[in-house]
Amino acid sequence: MKKDFGPKSWLYPMPVLIIATYDAQGRPNAMNAAWGGIFTDESICICLSRGHLTTQNILDRKAFTVSMGTADTVRSCDYVGIVSGNREPDKFAKSGFHASRSSHVDAPLIDELPMALECELVSYDEQSCSLVGRIVNISADESILTDGRIDPSKLRPITFDPAGNSYIELGGKVADAFSCGRELK
Repeated sequence: MKKDFGPKSWLYPMPVLIIATYDAQGRPNAMNAAWGGIFTDESICICLSRGHLTTQNILDRKAFTVSMGTADTVRSCDYVGIVSGNREPDKFAKSGFHASRSSHVDAPLIDELPMALECELVSYDEQSCSLVGRIVNISADESILTDGRIDPSKLRPITFDPAGNSYIELGGKVADAFSCGRELK
């Protein structure tokens, strides 16, 4: 028997996306966002309200990066989600993150987060808070590669559990995609 919970913003896994931008003075900024994902083959969509400093930075600079939160950086990832850049000007530094300038977009790459989508702003709808970015490049530290490809077991991405207010490390491989269902044909 299933239990009804009514309408909630629960979906599993819910990514822990760390959005990084530069502010008007060129200082790096980051925030934690869970409501987002791949939108088309070359774009990402994230729900960001207008009141975030990050949203204003994206609208001003027309660029941002999106990194996956990881088990190794969970405290810093949580910090940039609970502290507002509008109130704490040293938020990025206090998180323990360090920035390197992307060579593809006008936004920072977070050195401690080994994978990033480097994006250009496509659109922002203030009513729905939907921000769409075109993925210009994906960068990954060699430490998370196996045979030249991103290895999730080395990346150790985390997911947000909205019902339990916790972060969970994603587990191991369970089957080969586009293959395991063939026996049901």
